[in-house]
Amino acid sequence: MIRLTDVTEDNWMDVAALSVKDSQRHFLAPAIGILARGYVYRHCNGRVFVIEDDGTVVGVALVREFTDEPLGYDLQQFMIDGRYQGRGYGSAALRLILDELRRENHYDHVEVCVKKEDAAAIRLYEKCGFVDSGYVDEGAPDSLNLICRLAERPDAD
Repeated sequence: MIRLTDVTEDNWMDVAALSVKDSQRHFLAPAIGILARGYVYRHCNGRVFVIEDDGTVVGVALVREFTDEPLGYDLQQFMIDGRYQGRGYGSAALRLILDELRRENHYDHVEVCVKKEDAAAIRLYEKCGFVDSGYVDEGAPDSLNLICRLAERPDAD
């Protein structure tokens, strides 16, 4: 059963060993970088979610809070290990993360920046309720900024 857990001294090395397929490596940071960002973003409530299936670490995600307007959640990184892709872990984990953010209820939306060429990630986010925000970051013109309104919950598969 898929669930979200925290990084612990017992699982951090399993998290650090996660890796995506070679064709995806240029889309996101290595897992150890995601762990490091979780520490760096502690001042803006950065949180690393470990994604497990029956005790096996299959992925990792990082969410932080924006400290600038508009205030909201920022899904910084989201990774399912290449060995576990195509099994529904991505959509299940993303829905769990969104549910957790809804329960926290600090903000009404979560945003994610995705490379335009990463069609699989865009499909996943859209499937879970994200839409193009229309915002174009001048520093990342090759990316889409997607937003999910947390008050709205798309139907499950």
